[in-house]
Amino acid sequence: MAEETQEDLNPVVDESAAVDGNADETPVAAAPAGDAAVVSESANETKSSQRGNRAQKIGVVSSDKMQKTVVVRVDRLIKHPKYRRYVRRTSKFMAHDETGATVGDKVKIVETRPLSAHKRWRVVEIIQKAAK
Repeated sequence: MAEETQEDLNPVVDESAAVDGNADETPVAAAPAGDAAVVSESANETKSSQRGNRAQKIGVVSSDKMQKTVVVRVDRLIKHPKYRRYVRRTSKFMAHDETGATVGDKVKIVETRPLSAHKRWRVVEIIQKAAK
C-alpha cells in the first residue's frame, strides 16, 4: 500500500515529447548562440512580470545636497471633502540618484527595496532639466 502512494506522488512524465521523438534533444543547449540572447531576454521579461508593476511618480527635485540622494517633491490635487475645491498636496521622497539630477529638474522615480533608513525610491530618468 505504501508503494502505491509513492507511485501516485511521482510526477507524470510528458508523453507528448516521447511520441514526437524529440525526447533526446535539449532545446536550450542545442540552440545557436544568437537564439540564446532571445531566450535570456524572455527570461528577463518573465522575471519582471512576476515582480509586478512598481509604483512610479513624477516630481521636481527640491534638494541635491546629499551624495547620490535627491529629495523629490511630488504634487497631487485632491478634492476637498467639504468645499469641493481642488487642493494641492505635496509629498517629499528621498530617492537614490545615479543620473546626476539637480534642483529644479523634473524626474521620474520608481519604488525599490529599502536602500537606507529613508530611501525607498530610485531616479529612473530626468524628464526635463531645470532652466538656468
